[in-house]
Amino acid sequence: MTELTLTPLIATIIFVIACIAGYAYRRTWKSEGPAWKLWLFGVIAAAALLTLGFTPLQG
Repeated sequence: MTELTLTPLIATIIFVIACIAGYAYRRTWKSEGPAWKLWLFGVIAAAALLTLGFTPLQG
Protein backbone atom coordinates (compact mmCIF):
# COMPACT_ATOMS: atom_id res chain seq x y z
CA MET A 1 0.00 0.00 0.00
CA THR A 2 1.44 3.36 -1.00
CA GLU A 3 1.15 6.34 1.28
CA LEU A 4 -0.17 9.62 -0.08
CA THR A 5 2.39 12.44 0.22
CA LEU A 6 2.89 15.79 -1.45
CA THR A 7 6.07 16.89 -3.15
CA PRO A 8 7.25 20.39 -2.26
CA LEU A 9 6.40 21.62 -5.78
CA ILE A 10 2.82 20.31 -5.63
CA ALA A 11 2.39 21.73 -2.12
CA THR A 12 3.56 25.13 -3.36
CA ILE A 13 1.13 25.02 -6.28
CA ILE A 14 -1.75 24.11 -3.95
CA PHE A 15 -0.75 26.96 -1.62
CA VAL A 16 -0.75 29.45 -4.50
CA ILE A 17 -4.20 28.21 -5.58
CA ALA A 18 -5.45 28.71 -2.00
CA CYS A 19 -4.05 32.25 -1.91
CA ILE A 20 -5.63 33.18 -5.26
CA ALA A 21 -8.99 31.70 -4.23
CA GLY A 22 -8.85 33.52 -0.90
CA TYR A 23 -8.07 36.80 -2.63
CA ALA A 24 -10.97 36.26 -5.06
CA TYR A 25 -13.25 35.42 -2.12
CA ARG A 26 -12.30 38.65 -0.34
CA ARG A 27 -12.70 40.74 -3.50
CA THR A 28 -16.15 39.24 -4.17
CA TRP A 29 -17.20 39.72 -0.55
CA LYS A 30 -16.09 43.37 -0.47
CA SER A 31 -17.96 44.15 -3.72
CA GLU A 32 -21.04 42.30 -2.42
CA GLY A 33 -20.97 39.92 -5.36
CA PRO A 34 -23.16 36.87 -5.90
CA ALA A 35 -23.28 34.25 -3.19
CA TRP A 36 -22.42 31.40 -5.56
CA LYS A 37 -19.03 33.01 -6.22
CA LEU A 38 -18.39 33.28 -2.49
CA TRP A 39 -19.17 29.59 -2.09
CA LEU A 40 -17.03 28.62 -5.06
CA PHE A 41 -13.94 30.53 -3.95
CA GLY A 42 -14.45 29.61 -0.30
CA VAL A 43 -14.71 25.90 -1.01
CA ILE A 44 -11.63 25.97 -3.25
CA ALA A 45 -9.58 27.81 -0.63
CA ALA A 46 -10.79 25.57 2.19
CA ALA A 47 -10.13 22.36 0.24
CA ALA A 48 -6.64 23.50 -0.68
CA LEU A 49 -5.75 24.48 2.88
CA LEU A 50 -7.21 21.28 4.34
CA THR A 51 -5.23 19.25 1.81
CA LEU A 52 -2.05 21.03 2.84
CA GLY A 53 -2.86 20.67 6.52
CA PHE A 54 -3.62 16.97 6.53
CA THR A 55 -1.36 15.52 3.80
CA PRO A 56 2.29 14.98 4.73
CA LEU A 57 5.16 16.28 2.60
CA GLN A 58 7.79 14.03 1.10
CA GLY A 59 10.98 14.36 3.03
